[in-house]
Amino acid sequence: MLSKLSPQAGRILISEPFMMDPNFKRSVVLLAEHTEEGTLGYVVNQVSDLEIGDVVEDFAAASHRVFIGGPVGQDTLHFVHRCYDLLQSGHDLGNGLYWGGNFETLTILLQNNAIAEEDIRFFLGYSGWGTGQLDDEIDQNTWIVGNVSHPDILFNEDMERLWKEVVIDMGPKYAHVSNFPTDPSLN
Repeated sequence: MLSKLSPQAGRILISEPFMMDPNFKRSVVLLAEHTEEGTLGYVVNQVSDLEIGDVVEDFAAASHRVFIGGPVGQDTLHFVHRCYDLLQSGHDLGNGLYWGGNFETLTILLQNNAIAEEDIRFFLGYSGWGTGQLDDEIDQNTWIVGNVSHPDILFNEDMERLWKEVVIDMGPKYAHVSNFPTDPSLN
């Protein structure tokens, strides 16, 4: 599976169908930053058993789920949202998606239940690649680079199906991959 797109903020990485690394098996990673120094992103389809109130005491009133953003810095909290009109902050990732923002404003909004769960994703940790590492993995067909054709797909409630839906959304060239078994030895 050759990817023609290059990684950049706002694009997604889709793991190859037989990746066995438990951190990235059938994962979709939203890229937040891609520079010469490296790449940072968040796995958007690995939900934890935690709610945001379990992680941040000031957010006790909120019941938003927390996702595992990746294996790096799992003691850090990050967020991606599509409610710039409320937060008035965040790095623009395109398609109405924003990374981070003013934490004090976020606290007030969550305490007042003003942000719907379908408009924000919280992540413990992140996925990171050093200089050239992600490009090497793409060259080895570990990842497909895709565009976010519509941001609703990243806020899908069915985490199990998200990988499959994103692959199908890439078009007929990739759609058949969505039916590959998770373990090729069972084929």
